[in-house]
Amino acid sequence: MGTLIQTLNQHRFSVLSWAVTAAIVVALLGATLWWTGQGSTSVGGPPLAPVTAPQDPASIELPASAASQPINASITRSLALKTTVTGLANTEPIAYRVMQGDSLFAIAKQYNIKPDSILYSNEATLNDNPSNLTPGMELIIPPVDGLTYAWKGDDTLDSVANQFKGDLNEDDKIDELDAQLLREAIVSWPSNDLDLTDPVVKVGQVIMVPGGHRELVSWLEFVPTINRDGSTATSELGGSACAAGPGSPPGIWPTDGPHTISGNNYSGSHLGIDITASTGTAVLASGGGVVVFAGFSQYGYGNVVQIDHMDGFATVYGHLSQLNVSQCQVVYGGQVIGMAGSTGNSTGVHLHFEVRQGNVNMNPWSIVQ
Repeated sequence: MGTLIQTLNQHRFSVLSWAVTAAIVVALLGATLWWTGQGSTSVGGPPLAPVTAPQDPASIELPASAASQPINASITRSLALKTTVTGLANTEPIAYRVMQGDSLFAIAKQYNIKPDSILYSNEATLNDNPSNLTPGMELIIPPVDGLTYAWKGDDTLDSVANQFKGDLNEDDKIDELDAQLLREAIVSWPSNDLDLTDPVVKVGQVIMVPGGHRELVSWLEFVPTINRDGSTATSELGGSACAAGPGSPPGIWPTDGPHTISGNNYSGSHLGIDITASTGTAVLASGGGVVVFAGFSQYGYGNVVQIDHMDGFATVYGHLSQLNVSQCQVVYGGQVIGMAGSTGNSTGVHLHFEVRQGNVNMNPWSIVQ
């Protein structure tokens, strides 16, 4: 009996052990399955998205933050502009309206031609005098050095070429063209639009004469050199006879200001220099002498002073706003004789300064520094 009970207890323990073991196995299996379903993102990477049918791109909604911004708000790009350069130079004269502060030299520099070329083509308005520039005036600007010419009834290509042919300059070089070359240049110039085999120019037609030139009016007739006895070398216009007085050659810079040019420089068409100045800048006698003229010039210089320095030297100071000396007054080098201004034919404040010797204009740069 005891043996039987012992056997049953052993059997009961075995069954219970197996039941407990089976329960543990089932629990572990269930935990494993639960962990695989819930924690796969940290073990095996992101879950695959479900496969869906393709959508129309136009029907896809952007997130609110993206939809509120322009599509190209974050796009940056460098824009390259394309321009077409023909490489063709201008061949026709153009019209230019003079502005306040202009000078013949500044305009010529702007268009890369010589100042004389502007004077050649504007004889009726400028009368060969750069100081005749006035604001609002319309100038003809030739495309290259040379001149424009209105064809007359009895003109021929040969006569016009001979009229404007070039001469040797002081360096024995030909700046312009001789008659034969000038004729060919007129015929072949594009804007003249002439038949190369049978060139015919109509009366009144304005043609370009590239490289042509003509004589310019002498500036001495605008403000003649006045001698101390009141006579002049080039005109009947003179001043009162002045008593003899001391004198010294010019050499002092004639303004109390910078040694620079603000308008026209010295050239064959501009027989002085236009010195930088402001209204009221003191103008100084470049040397000692006698004032032979102090007043207003009718030839475009405005208020002007002329000093006789003896030994044939004379200096001219133009466009003054104020005269501080009078005719026949003796002055010394460096004395204030007036104030700079823009009187007469002038488009801006400056001092027009000339040096003459023996009634011939000299380059002031060789006299004063």
